[in-house]
Amino acid sequence: MDPELDPLWQHLDWAIGQMLIMGWDGTEVTPQIRNLIEQHHLGSILLTAKNLKSAQQTARLVQELQTIAHRAGHPQPLLIAVDQENGGVNSLYDEDYICQFPSAMGQAAAGNAELAYKVAKATATEVSAVGVNLILGPVLDVLTNARYQPLGVRATGDDPQEVSQYGIAAMNGYKDAGVATCGKHFPSYGNLDFLGSSLDIPIITQTLEELSLSSLVPFRNAIATGKLDAMFVGGCGITNPSMSVNHACLSDQVVDDLLRNELGFQGVAISECLEMEGLRNEIGVKTGTVMAVEAGCDLVMLCRAYDVQLEAISGLKLGVENELLTKERIYTSLKRVLRLKKSCTSWPKALNPPGINLLSKIHPSHLALSLKAYEDSISVIRDTEKLLPLTNSMHQEEELLLLTPLVRPLPASSMSKALVEAKSKSDTPTLHDKWAHRDQRSIMSGEGVFREMGRSLARARHGKLLHTSYTANGVRPVHENLINRASCIIIVTADANRNLYQAGFTKHVSMMCSMLRASGQKKSLIVVAVSSPYDFAMDKSIGTYICTFDFTETAMAALVRALCGKFKLQGTLPGTLRKSRKVQKSRQHWLVEAYNRDRDAGGLDDLLQALARASAPAHQFLQTTGAHTFELFNPNIEEAHFVVRNSSTQALYGFCATYFVQGTGIIGAIFVDPSKRNVSIGRSLHRRALRGLAQKRGIKRIQLGMSFPGVFLGIPTDDNASLRQWFSNGGWDLQFPRRLANMSITPLSSWSAPEGLLQCIQRAGISFDLIHGPDNAESVLAHVRTHANPEVFELYRFALQEVNNKTCGVVRAKGHAESLLGTVIICSPGSSLAGFIPALHSPPAEPDEMIGGIVAPVMVPATAQGSLVLQGLALMGLRQNKAHKAVRSVLSWVLDEAVEPMLAMGFDVVQAFEEFTNSPENWQDLA
Repeated sequence: MDPELDPLWQHLDWAIGQMLIMGWDGTEVTPQIRNLIEQHHLGSILLTAKNLKSAQQTARLVQELQTIAHRAGHPQPLLIAVDQENGGVNSLYDEDYICQFPSAMGQAAAGNAELAYKVAKATATEVSAVGVNLILGPVLDVLTNARYQPLGVRATGDDPQEVSQYGIAAMNGYKDAGVATCGKHFPSYGNLDFLGSSLDIPIITQTLEELSLSSLVPFRNAIATGKLDAMFVGGCGITNPSMSVNHACLSDQVVDDLLRNELGFQGVAISECLEMEGLRNEIGVKTGTVMAVEAGCDLVMLCRAYDVQLEAISGLKLGVENELLTKERIYTSLKRVLRLKKSCTSWPKALNPPGINLLSKIHPSHLALSLKAYEDSISVIRDTEKLLPLTNSMHQEEELLLLTPLVRPLPASSMSKALVEAKSKSDTPTLHDKWAHRDQRSIMSGEGVFREMGRSLARARHGKLLHTSYTANGVRPVHENLINRASCIIIVTADANRNLYQAGFTKHVSMMCSMLRASGQKKSLIVVAVSSPYDFAMDKSIGTYICTFDFTETAMAALVRALCGKFKLQGTLPGTLRKSRKVQKSRQHWLVEAYNRDRDAGGLDDLLQALARASAPAHQFLQTTGAHTFELFNPNIEEAHFVVRNSSTQALYGFCATYFVQGTGIIGAIFVDPSKRNVSIGRSLHRRALRGLAQKRGIKRIQLGMSFPGVFLGIPTDDNASLRQWFSNGGWDLQFPRRLANMSITPLSSWSAPEGLLQCIQRAGISFDLIHGPDNAESVLAHVRTHANPEVFELYRFALQEVNNKTCGVVRAKGHAESLLGTVIICSPGSSLAGFIPALHSPPAEPDEMIGGIVAPVMVPATAQGSLVLQGLALMGLRQNKAHKAVRSVLSWVLDEAVEPMLAMGFDVVQAFEEFTNSPENWQDLA
């Protein structure tokens, strides 16, 4: 028996029960599921759409399940898992309390990873309110064969780095809402072959090398964050020269070797549901369950059949008796599962979920987020004839024709819920369909969703709308008559690549419209793909093409608003399709010259003022930035600045500042005249800057963002996602940012320290002193050299050189035995350091405002007292600023994890940035 474990677990029945995750059909607790929890100690439950009717019913159901487990003596609560991916895959739908958000690909189309984080956090907060503690997500699959894969819009796209970025954003959102995460579907469902298997399962035919370069990248990156709690291992086969596996989740080559040993995953491995027909027929559930655990899975999934679930339990017991499974192997999985439970639940939390009370409070803000997410995601891929919005291309009295396919509704829709009881048994899904949503499938006609969309569109444009459906029967006389009447036709397609009749119908109507236009009639055509954007992405004969990425009622309502011009459409195609479109644009190549102070300083001042006028309010500090800000004249920092200019007028069109210090090359700023954007000026500057840095002798890393000078500490987080995408297209890996924020307190005169803060600092034995000049600075500089970037070290050296007027000093925080815990620079109003940190300058609108600075806190990392030390340093700084009559105190900068303690002190965030550091190898082609 492992000494770390509760003695209860020496009963192997208890341990085995914790290694299974099971579900059932029905919206109430059945005797069977009760028996599994009470008698077989089942530790994890999978809830699907078949269990969940509403938020209120879900909360009651989960509470009942947890109460049964508690009364049965379970030491820890049940894991309660759901698929809640948004888009078309939601186990829980309740239009009164649970918000609908776009699919993963739709969120990526919005081009904003921060939005994806907020959506994930909102989703997890909602399901957590009803007692769910594990989301089976995010989807980390890369659609390496995007057009014909059943995952479709459930995946982010076909670019491994973009999938990583959005997957990690979603994972962080789930975690910050207190819900555990489970990446899926390892090793990949992004390129499945449905033709080559003798079993009733698809297979992966890529080699391990090919997988490593594409499909495995998001899994590797998610694991590297240390925040991925579990991994769902798929049931697909793998056939390549180095591996032949019938079911990935039953193979130690996949789970133990690839997932654990090669990728370093230490969390819980969850198997695909072992009730799948191919596995049951070939191996049998008893043997399959043992094989899954032998392979390295910690939780074995059995979705609904009670007799099969009992068979799996007896299989594990028999595996131990036959010595196929050792107790050590059982306890290894047990400890992983218990560690996961401890991270996401507890008995007080499990038995008392906040339920409807919380959902009612957060619903309005989540609805607003849903509205923004859908509006940002809708993408116009082409509009060559300028048909959008409809108000620009149609008169109100003209007739609009809507043609929609007969398709199944998405489970995340009220219509699907209303009709699920009356479902028909006539449909026989293909193998491909089974892998598209499996348990999430609904088989009712989706006509009602589109009918409501038609009514909404007619109301919104205050005009006549004709609407009919189309099927595999093609263009019928009824369609021809309506096409002849209408001046504009909207055709909706849903996965036309897999439903080829839709592609054929659309092409036929397109040809008809062309012929009618040639005869002088007005016949506009708009095609809307309401699922996969790949339907007509590359077909230029479709001149106006829009994508919505799902067809829930929420998505269709947003589409109506988009067609009627209610908001600006800004979504883009996912992954490589987006990049290929950008590459196709004609690009100018601009001459880039070295910055010359005498020639260019005036032009740079003018450029900065133009930027200040065009910037968001949070960046108005550009008004106080001048050409002098970027020149450090520091013997320890090499500077090389570049410009694109009009040699005839001397106007600067763009400027880029670069620095090199102790092996680190830095882009400290890159600006383009707002009136000269999208003509490759920034790209030309960026390439020249990177080429210069990559050629530096001893270069170890290249950094985007700089705190000395502190104009831009990185990519501003409140800018739109196009800026991040711009840098990503320029070769930057933007997965792991270092988040920094400038904060301030104003008015400083009325500020007072939080009650009890000083006493807490004193009890912790933390003391502070203030030093000026280099005489006593050895310990400070040694501390900063160890714990901060090289430019921060130079910032401290600069501050400590101000000896005569003492406008700058350094506060030291000390612990027991005079050990240094942290430092911060204090600036009086008017400090020469303010010349390099615009946030410390008074804005032109308030020239007499005195601003004090608290600059560059440097802490010993991972100490228990870290927040208290930082608060103490800030407190000392605020006292100094007050003593020097400062009206406002600016804290530049704090790391993301330290923002909360500063907010508690009364600081507000003014700007937030993301600093990135990459290897020079990213741009080795430029060196």
